[in-house]
Amino acid sequence: MSIKPIMLARIYVLDGDMRLEKALNILRDRQKILGATVFRGIEGMGASREIHTSSLVDLSLELPLILEFYDEPDRVMQAIAVLQAELHFEHIVSWPAQAHFS
Repeated sequence: MSIKPIMLARIYVLDGDMRLEKALNILRDRQKILGATVFRGIEGMGASREIHTSSLVDLSLELPLILEFYDEPDRVMQAIAVLQAELHFEHIVSWPAQAHFS
């Protein structure tokens, strides 16, 4: 088994954010990032401290979405710079990780 240093990044947005599809296209087509996944949260809150959740009485869903992607650290930092410059995401976090290949 080989271990390769990578970096993970997450972008936090709300359901319906039109920038999400653009971000995926940038990561795939221009930045050639190794992998990306979008997660839908069931509940969450951000800097505004407002809870975003789904309930039976709430017909408009503003659930949290997380776009997570990974690659070599330099490639992830480059992708973050492009996404911030072009799409102005406000909530991005990243951290080093290790990929385990067999």
